Parts: sequence; structure tokens; C-alpha cells
Amino acid sequence: MTTQLETETEQVPDETIQRIGILGGTFNPPHFGHLMIGEQVADQLGLDKVMFMPNAIPPHVDHKEAIDPVDRVQMVQAAIQGNSQFDIELSEITRGGKSYSYDTLVELKAMHPNTQYYFIIGGDEVAYLPKWYRIDDLLKLVQFVGVNRGGSPVESDYPVEWVRIPNMEISSTDVRDRVERHRSVRYMIPDLVAAYIFEKGLYLND
Repeated sequence: MTTQLETETEQVPDETIQRIGILGGTFNPPHFGHLMIGEQVADQLGLDKVMFMPNAIPPHVDHKEAIDPVDRVQMVQAAIQGNSQFDIELSEITRGGKSYSYDTLVELKAMHPNTQYYFIIGGDEVAYLPKWYRIDDLLKLVQFVGVNRGGSPVESDYPVEWVRIPNMEISSTDVRDRVERHRSVRYMIPDLVAAYIFEKGLYLND
């Protein structure tokens, strides 16, 4: 005989649905633009957390342009310190090889079936979605979130949820160039990231 208490208990899910943002990238190095994107998307969409996900070998970028993944992971961890809503996702680094988002989301959904993932990309990247690996299957696993960047159009034939953020003209390329030329990068990257770069002597021979 099933009691009312047992029936009510069976109806309670083991885990509540988590709304998690994924902000992938090379993070070479991470800068305040990345952090602002994570903060604004989390705030405007009411996400529980934003995971910063460094890739091992970007599928669309010459891997020679990215420094060792260990250094990029250390810089991301330094960049997100102090924000309890930010965390780091290491699945692509652990898996190694080229980082295809479809493979990553299949793995993440298998590990966390009660999580709704929001994949955050820049508005300029939205135009390239038709070329993404297994994009139609990927769309079944994740909600894409596009953030406006420069003059990129806020439209797509794909179901992209748009978040408008303040424009911040900072790029990792510019940061690397300034470091190589011994120019100031203060207020472009977090102090802990700058300290790591200078301690390790990164980007001086780019």
C-alpha cells in the first residue's frame, strides 16, 4: 500500500533544473570584455551560473596562435576569482584535440541531464552558425545566446536569444600586442591575469 507521503515524495524531482551559461573561447588571454559578457547574460537571463570554457584546440583558429592550455586555464581561474556566479568548465581541455561544441554538449548533457545550457556567442559568430559542426543536432542540446558586438546584425535564421550589452572594445589580440610592446594593459585585463602574464613572461615573443 502506498501512503500519501510516499506518493508526494515520488513526485519530487531528484534535482531541480539548473540554468547554466557556457562562454567558450580561447581566452588568450581573458579580459574584462569576457567578464562583462558573462555578467550581463547571467543577469538578464537569470542564469544560475556562467561557466567559462577554454578550448584545447579551437576548430576555426590556427592552434599555433594559442598558448599552452595550462596557462590559459590558470588565467581564466584568476580572472573569475571573486564572482561566485562564475566557474570554469574543463571538459574540452581534458578531452584534448579539436574542440567541437557538439561533442562537448553531448558530454555535458550526459553528465548533467537536468541542466539547461545557454551557449553564449558574439554577434559576429552568429553569422557562422551554418558552418558549425553538426549545428542542427547542437541546437537540440542548447539554447544559443547572441550578444551584440560592434556593428554585427542582431538577427539569425537560427533560434538565437539576443542579449544587449554595453560595447567594450577590448580584444585578446590587442592585449597580446600591447604586452609584446611593453605597453600598459591595466583596466583591460584583471590584475591577477596581468600578474600571471608578467610572471610567466607570456606573449613577449609573439
